[in-house]
Amino acid sequence: MKKQVGQTKDVGFQFGIQRTFPHSFENMWNFMFSDKGLNIWLGKLENDLEIKETYKTKDGIEGLVRVFKPYSHIRMNWKKRNWKNMSIVQVRVIKNKEKSKISFHQEKLLNAEQRTEMNEYWNEKMDEITDELNKASR
Repeated sequence: MKKQVGQTKDVGFQFGIQRTFPHSFENMWNFMFSDKGLNIWLGKLENDLEIKETYKTKDGIEGLVRVFKPYSHIRMNWKKRNWKNMSIVQVRVIKNKEKSKISFHQEKLLNAEQRTEMNEYWNEKMDEITDELNKASR
């Protein structure tokens, strides 16, 4: 059987996206974990993000924060409202000279269809982040 795009040997399907922004690493990190940034990429939280604690958004995304390393990354269990499975999402802000990259990586997706769904979802979130940063730069 031929392996499909995004299929891994051990963790089902995965998807990753990264984009470079003309903003400093520190500013990007602070934006991503501000209320405005979190509302874009994660959703309006019902509670604070705390290590080893569950979280839930108003849109029904829920999970558990597994790792949080300030100015590095966050790794969390992540499940959409109508999903039966729990995936893992890792968000990184990466220093790139005077610029910075945002990276979303998701694994433990069930199948190619769920991977396609998340491809569209994370691309939309990147576009929303880009729009918000462009508005703030004006």
